[in-house]
Amino acid sequence: MNNYEIPKNILENLGIGELNQMQIDAFHTIQESADTQLIAPTGSGKTLAFLLPIFNLMKQDVAGVQCLVITPSRELAIQIEHVWRKMSTGFKVNTCYGGHSTKVEIQNFAQSPAILIGTPGRIADHIHRRSIDLRNVQYLVLDEFDKSLSMGFEEDMTYILDTMRNLDKRVLVSATNLTSLPAFVAFKKHKTLDFSNKEVNTNDAFQLKSVEAELHNRKNTLLQLISALETESTLIFCNLRETAEQISQFLKDKGLEVDYFHGKLDQLEREKTLIKFRNGSSTYLVATDLAARGLDIPLVKNVIHYELPHHHEEFINRNGRTARMNASGTAFILLNSDENSPHYLTDTPEEFKLPKKTTMPNPSLWTTVYVSGGKKDKLSKMDIVGFFAKVGQLTKEDIGLIEVMDFMTFVAVKKDKAENLLHLVKEQKMKGKKYKINLAW
Repeated sequence: MNNYEIPKNILENLGIGELNQMQIDAFHTIQESADTQLIAPTGSGKTLAFLLPIFNLMKQDVAGVQCLVITPSRELAIQIEHVWRKMSTGFKVNTCYGGHSTKVEIQNFAQSPAILIGTPGRIADHIHRRSIDLRNVQYLVLDEFDKSLSMGFEEDMTYILDTMRNLDKRVLVSATNLTSLPAFVAFKKHKTLDFSNKEVNTNDAFQLKSVEAELHNRKNTLLQLISALETESTLIFCNLRETAEQISQFLKDKGLEVDYFHGKLDQLEREKTLIKFRNGSSTYLVATDLAARGLDIPLVKNVIHYELPHHHEEFINRNGRTARMNASGTAFILLNSDENSPHYLTDTPEEFKLPKKTTMPNPSLWTTVYVSGGKKDKLSKMDIVGFFAKVGQLTKEDIGLIEVMDFMTFVAVKKDKAENLLHLVKEQKMKGKKYKINLAW
């Protein structure tokens, strides 16, 4: 394959018509340069910016891991894996991270992946166990590198890189420009692509608006705004975990389908929350800035700043959760006239006038169904669709997002069809085996 030819079939698999300028520049630079530093804000498509050139460089006849992607969070690792699988490259991918079964990961390594994605601690653990050999890895990606450093992963990353003797290319990806790079990165002659001053949402698809909200009535103003937006996927940002939980409970008490997301949740709770939000079973997610970067939630229609962050970078990252890849979206800021605006908010955005009368948004059309089998049981999305259609009497329109994990699967199903589906499949076998199938939560 010509290294300068963007693989159109991969873009078709992803449902993308064309790349943005940052992705085009990265596609060529990563292939041409020994090392590359890519700096771009959240929502600009950095994942695809490094995966496409890496795919172009990989070879079918090379055994073992060709590319290692190190990322600070399990959610981001899973997101990158999802993008790679959607690309349908033909190259095997594995993901490893804390909270995932180490035994399963070691079993996966029996047939070495071509690309390995993981968090620093878990990758270091596998190297120590000698369950994976990374000595011949040619391509290294340090994704969200600034965040990895701030989370204290420098020691693990140093250990990992010390074992890698045959690197041809290093790609360092971050949302902010680091004033200096740690010695362990060991950049040779590198090229920097800096898009940090080019905000993600500079096109007409993105709008920024303000909403007047007095402190004593802030929660009710939020409810009015949500009601005015009708039933649209909405991410609501708060600065503190406690606030996120309180706002979530307030909205839930009003009858809305809402969850909260922050760093104190365990891995299962995080995955459950994100699955529900992705597939539309819950329409609203109240979160801290943990959700501003590196989460696989691509179809967020609205972002609401219930509280404004302290720093401009966090503000940009939050806004980057909507209007991704040129889809339309709006970010709303709740402003109190008696408060001092943050230094980065030099101009007050256009005011969004709340209607005098609003009605509560319609409930979601979807619920989530759990299946007690997954990839390790040789179940695929097509197996699920076929079984639910033939035995459960569902149409394609009745089935939404399907997420197949190692030992379980979650399927979005129209609420009004779920009860009959569960009744019809209760005693039936799928691919010769009986699985537990019920409402997930």
